[in-house]
Parts: sequence; structure tokens; C-alpha cells
Amino acid sequence: MFQSDGQGFAAGTYRSGGGSRALAVVRPSRFQDWLSDSPIVGAVDRLDLVVDLGARIGSREWFRGLVTCLGLCAAAGSMTPTFKPISFATEAPMSASHYQEAHAFAIAPLGLGGDTGHRIAATAAVEPLTDTPERPRIELAATIGQGDGFARVLERAGVSNDEASTVADLVSGAVPLGDLDAGTRMDLVLGRRAVKTDPRPLETLGFRARFDLKLAVERIDGALRLKQIPIKVDNTPLRIQGRVGSSLFQSVRAAGLPNNAIETFIKAISQKLAMRGIGSDARFDAIIEHARAETGEVKIGSLLFAGITEGRKKVQMLKWTSDGKDQWYEANGVGETKGVMRQPVLGHLTSSFGMRFHPILGFSRMHQGMDFGAPFGAPIVAATDGTVVFAGWHGGHGNYVRLNHVGGIQTGYAHMSRVIARPGEHVRQGQLIGYVGSTGSLDRPAPPL
Repeated sequence: MFQSDGQGFAAGTYRSGGGSRALAVVRPSRFQDWLSDSPIVGAVDRLDLVVDLGARIGSREWFRGLVTCLGLCAAAGSMTPTFKPISFATEAPMSASHYQEAHAFAIAPLGLGGDTGHRIAATAAVEPLTDTPERPRIELAATIGQGDGFARVLERAGVSNDEASTVADLVSGAVPLGDLDAGTRMDLVLGRRAVKTDPRPLETLGFRARFDLKLAVERIDGALRLKQIPIKVDNTPLRIQGRVGSSLFQSVRAAGLPNNAIETFIKAISQKLAMRGIGSDARFDAIIEHARAETGEVKIGSLLFAGITEGRKKVQMLKWTSDGKDQWYEANGVGETKGVMRQPVLGHLTSSFGMRFHPILGFSRMHQGMDFGAPFGAPIVAATDGTVVFAGWHGGHGNYVRLNHVGGIQTGYAHMSRVIARPGEHVRQGQLIGYVGSTGSLDRPAPPL
């Protein structure tokens, strides 16, 4: 049983197991009495620090909560960290000896300027000698790296700056230094030097500057001289023939035609023959540039001739270069300017010039053109030589090209999927100007040019 005696928290006895035990009386101290009677403590207890700013807007409590919120926000903003970059002490640049030691341990292809294995940096196990014997000559091999400088390669090999500049001037008189291919190997011989601290003088230098030219630099009577050594080259073109089989691309590739030549071959043939119409028994014929040096190296160039033969059907296309541009023409009419026009697309005539029943409008009207049926994306070529006066979107014609020809004749090519020709450009008969498409509106006439 518990009871209060008016001076403490609780007092009483309780029974457990038939016995009774007394409870201690908890009495408040004088400080606790003062706290309970203090008006400051009562005000703090009644103070509401978390005020609902959505209620009682405009009251004294609301403004007090607003000031508290703004104060907290300002305190948080004052502690916002800065985002200035952290400065660190930069390392001192490597000295020449340290760089040489680190560079010797680097691993890089010779074609990119690496000299792995050419020099080995000294380790702690190496003891310097008081005197070392001087070799009369040193034979080295250096490689021009990608984006590397000719003189810089010589300097890395041990040639002095002055001699490297002299050799670079001699070589540039025969071949532009920028034309030297990355990966070109140069064989050097460095001679005896008077003082061990001086760089060795260059005795000989030899490398292949072009496919048909080798350059050699020799020291004659104390001065460096350049010698040009021509290399005989057989430029007989290479002819590749074979059966088309299941795939023209795979067949010409297996026969040895390079990838860039295969792409050119297909584009040239597609001007006269649809790729889908080539049978498996057809035979292909290709001629490419082929150079063979007397030293045994072989260099393959671009495609010169493309042909397909299937029964009596024969397509032969020959490359013709004019004004720096390569164009493909039929082999029996290279360079000719024919008085008649050729069919601009490989397909069948669906509608000729004259009166016809319009399939969309439902009545007969004048058809001022010729329609050809061809697969989407088939190449469209110029009917004859001319100048492009318009190339772009033209109302109902869609993607449209118009050419001016000799004698006041004009030809137009409409509904293309993509236009290749450019205004003001001079095109030859058979030159690609666009691709077959279905742009524009067939029932709406195009505005006049």
C-alpha cells in the first residue's frame, strides 16, 4: 500500500511472501523547490521554440517563429564550405639525368618513339669506374614516332643539336619532313669523340624516305653530305578476276581486293547494274594500282577498273580523273561527250512524256516528264554533261535537282531521297547527283523555278 505524507514522493509498505518491507521516503531538496517556484523556469517551460508557421499567421508567436527560422537559416548559411580549389605544392621539374633514367624504363612501341632496350638506367648495383675505354663507333637504330620531329629523333639517339638541325635541313631538301611515315626506321653510326662529355659525331645515317627513294647521309672530309638512292619500282596494275558466287562482297574480298577498293567497286558497278540482279554464275573483273619495289615490298593503291560479266550482259566501268575528281564511266565511252542523253537511273520506264490518266487526281492531264521505277536508294546520275542550277527542296518535287545543258536544254530530277549535287557544280554524263526516293507530293504541282 502506498500513500503520500505531504513531504515526499511516496511512502508505505508492501508485503511479499508473507513479510513486509518499508519503502524509503523521497523528499525534494531546497534547489528543486526553488526551481519549481521560479518564474523564469515557468516561462521557459511555456516557451514554444517550434512554431507552426502555417497557423496563426501574423500573431506574436508566428513572428517569433519566423525570426527563429531565419536565424537558423543564417547560421547554417554562415557555415557553408567554400569551393575554391585546394592548392598543393607542385613538384620540381625532373632534371635531364632523372628524365633519361625514367625514360629508359618506360615501355612504348618503337613506332611511337619508344627506345626500350636501347638504354638501361643504372641501378644501385652499378659501381662507377674511374676510367672507361672509349668505343671507336656505335651503331644505333632510331624510329620516327607518331607526331615526332625528325631532329628530335636524332637528338634522342645521341646526335648533337647542331648536327641534328644540319641533317634535317639536308633531308628536307629532298623530301618534306612531314611526309615521313611514323615507324620509319633509321640506322645511325656515331663516331669517336675527343671528350667523353661531348656528343658523338654522326658518321652515317640511312633510311627509306619514300617507297621509291632511300636517303643516306655520310660524313665526307669532315662535312655531312646527302645521297639519294632511287629504288626501282614496277607499277604494273594488278588484275583480279573470279566468280561472284553467293556474295559479291565476300568473293572479291577473298580474291585479295582491299576493303576501300571493294567499296569503290560496288559503287561503280551499281551505276549500271542493280546488285540484286547479279547472279551467282557472274564473273567479276577488277584492276587496282599495284607497285612492287626491287627490294620486295608491295604497295596496293586505288581501283582503276570494275567489271561484271553475266552471259551476254557485260558492265565495264573505268575511272577517269578530271579536275582532281574521280568519276566512273563506261569503258567504251571514256572522255566522250555524247549528243544523246542516257537513262538517269537503273530501272524501267513507268510513265512517258505526254497526256496520261493521273492515278491520284482521277482524270487525264499533261505529264511533263518521264517516270522510272527503281528500288529505294538506287543511284541517280546526270543524263548528260551540265551545270547544277538548283539542288534542294522544291515543293511537290521534293528533293530536286535541275541541270542546264548545252543548247538551252534543261533536265530535272525529282522525288529524291537524298541530293548529292551542289548548286553551281559542273557534272558529267553518268556522274552521281542523288538517290531514288519518294519525297514531295505527286498530286500537287511544284512552284516554278
